[in-house]
Amino acid sequence: MRETSTIPASKQIIELIVNDHPGVMVHVAGLFARRTFNLEGVLCGPLASGGRSRMLLLVGAQARLDQVIHQLEKLQDVLEVRKRPDLAPTLFDLSRAA
Repeated sequence: MRETSTIPASKQIIELIVNDHPGVMVHVAGLFARRTFNLEGVLCGPLASGGRSRMLLLVGAQARLDQVIHQLEKLQDVLEVRKRPDLAPTLFDLSRAA
């Protein structure tokens, strides 16, 4: 599902491509917790190529966000990191699911 509206300035969506094995989510969530960032939403699913997953993280747009992104890039199992301003936070709204 691809949303075309832009996200509010107070929210950011970060896309991660990660190795798909136990413990990766704990490492990612732990990084945010140690830096007192709240993960407001997490979507994760395997990629068709196998062995990798895509994570979408909904976070508040704080001044230190670029620093957290830089730290994500250093995690061993994180292969790619990018901001996704083209996705809307409604992607995380489970109340809209039918």
